[in-house]
Amino acid sequence: MALTIDGITGQFDFWRKAKMPAPLPVTEVTYVVIGCGTSYNLALAVAAAMCAAGHSAIGVPAGEWFDRPEAYLPKSANAKIIALSRSGTTTETVRAAQASRARGLHVTGISCAPKTALEAASDTVIVYDTHPAEGIVMTSSASLMLLAGYALAGLTVDDVLTAQAETLLNALNAADIAPFHTRDHIVFLGGGAHYGVMLEGGLKLMEMAITATQTFHPGEYRHGPISLIDEGSAVVMLYHSDTAAADADLVQEVQAKGAFVVGIGGPGDVSLPVGAIGDLVGAEALPALQLLGERHAQSKNIDTTAPRHLSKVVVLA
Repeated sequence: MALTIDGITGQFDFWRKAKMPAPLPVTEVTYVVIGCGTSYNLALAVAAAMCAAGHSAIGVPAGEWFDRPEAYLPKSANAKIIALSRSGTTTETVRAAQASRARGLHVTGISCAPKTALEAASDTVIVYDTHPAEGIVMTSSASLMLLAGYALAGLTVDDVLTAQAETLLNALNAADIAPFHTRDHIVFLGGGAHYGVMLEGGLKLMEMAITATQTFHPGEYRHGPISLIDEGSAVVMLYHSDTAAADADLVQEVQAKGAFVVGIGGPGDVSLPVGAIGDLVGAEALPALQLLGERHAQSKNIDTTAPRHLSKVVVLA
């Protein structure tokens, strides 16, 4: 578990030295952002941030884009692909990139490994060094690929954001979240680009602590899922500046029904302030969400260096 902590808390030097790509020009192109697992969660966040910045973009699981691209975008559409894969060898992502390129679509590959199959299948390649302590669970690499995607969307990724993320991680580390670890129903909430980030927060806790999680857009939570809230529930709300008041109203509702709430950027039983604004808050919060998963695993005496049933790379026959 110490290695996982090192990979999470030590990632910021890699943020500082990472060269971010230039923003993509806003054109008539639709960007299809693909990935698997963590990378798919990031793809959803990046696509939403791109749309908010004026682009046309959609996040699609890489396997889905390979199997049935027409279910997500007409074949006649003017599209470009952004493919995310830490290893650059994830079977579904590589296949989707290869098939897209064979159709004449421009592919940008973003990974944390050089000279890979994804690189060979890409027209443009963005590669980052990630923390050597990172194991099966994606931490530093996930952050770096999210930052690259946000930079392509035109968001400002700089040392100020890095400092804000480090401050937030330290704030979570110092917070008394003991009640969180006694709950067995855990929900992550975030809207817009934050939704993909909170899917990733939920996935981190799921795979690190072997705990079932749910993730929803805040506005959707009252439409059925709130029926599960009781004294055994914990909720993590990633507030968005566009909807902060509505997010706070929902937090009050789930608290009244017994939930313990960690509020990132707004009220909660534990409230953690943020420094960034807009979609950048998601990047600021991601390391803290990774740490939350690790801390929950520690509370259950689970070794996160060897998560159950998982491997570092999914390679299919």
